[in-house]
Amino acid sequence: MTSTVPAPLTRTADGSALQAVLLDMDGTLVDTEGFWWDVEVEVFAALGHTLDDSWRHVVVGGPMTRSAGFLIEATGADITLPELTVLLNQGFEDRIGRSLPLMPGATRLLAELSAHRIPTALVSASHRRIIDRVLDSLGRRHFALTVAGDEVPRTKPHPDPYLFAAAGLGADPARCAVVEDTATGVAAAEAAGCQVVVVPSVAPVPAAPGRTVVTSLEEVDLTFLRGLITLR
Repeated sequence: MTSTVPAPLTRTADGSALQAVLLDMDGTLVDTEGFWWDVEVEVFAALGHTLDDSWRHVVVGGPMTRSAGFLIEATGADITLPELTVLLNQGFEDRIGRSLPLMPGATRLLAELSAHRIPTALVSASHRRIIDRVLDSLGRRHFALTVAGDEVPRTKPHPDPYLFAAAGLGADPARCAVVEDTATGVAAAEAAGCQVVVVPSVAPVPAAPGRTVVTSLEEVDLTFLRGLITLR
């Protein structure tokens, strides 16, 4: 896990009080939600089982233990949760080793946040081994802190990862803007008290109070994020 000294409050002339930006990884910054499903399909095919495509929306965005546990129960596959977790992580690492496409707008947004010295954290339900591989492409320099799903007692949809990230950056969760792509991640961020921007990937996420839905990261920049949080 990487960390830094907590950053000072960021205030702008327009009344914004943005303290930090917290970003999900899979499906938000990197176009990998489909990779996970493809790997799950391949692993279960090798075990003699076919996954129902409707299950994709059940497992997307959640912690490995939840997704893998659901698929074992749904298929009746003769494999333990730890064994399946190893196979899925290995399969995913193989995939991103061949190709790791970034979401449109991700490179520009990260560069802008870095240029303005906005404290930024990567908050993912993926395991540390996966995050470290992805950071080689995203650029570690863009993140003051990274939080992996296997490093917190409870990962998404619980608020713990976002509360941990905010505390690590010395920020008030209410002054943090979160960018997410799934209902699971949105639930975690909202439970932590953050302002949430949703860029839906695999499944739609409806707009709601305190939640802004956009179609692409191309619509998200620092001015947009600062506008979400105003002094009260």
